[in-house]
Amino acid sequence: MKRIMVDMSATLIHHGHIRLIKKAAEIGEVVIGLTTDEDILLKKGYKPELNFDQRKEILESLNLVNEVVPTPWMIDNSILDKHNIDELVHGDDNSNKVSKERLIIFPRTEHISSTELRKKSLESFTQARNEKLMLTPGPAAILPD
Repeated sequence: MKRIMVDMSATLIHHGHIRLIKKAAEIGEVVIGLTTDEDILLKKGYKPELNFDQRKEILESLNLVNEVVPTPWMIDNSILDKHNIDELVHGDDNSNKVSKERLIIFPRTEHISSTELRKKSLESFTQARNEKLMLTPGPAAILPD
């Protein structure tokens, strides 16, 4: 059976990640190449919400995932060779340096990304905070008549 790597950061796991894993599982045994915390910090400029071990534990709990291995941000043929991987599955935003015959591209799931989830979370938090502030009595409300 083919060994298929799906590389991801999975900082905030969402249905786009799950769909990509499902597609990879149709091709072969799924190995997740999980970006290290250090590489996420270098590439994105922030620490992930969940550390490597937490993200790995979540991914390992998925029935379709056979193995999770630490990988750098950029995957190349040497990474695939190191883990005995036949092909890399990635979304159409791929920038990895893998030979074409070892690369399978699928369209990204529209309207979802970890970045979008962060933005929505911030908007939700800000809205809730603002609504709470509007309902909190100010100093004038506690002064005696």
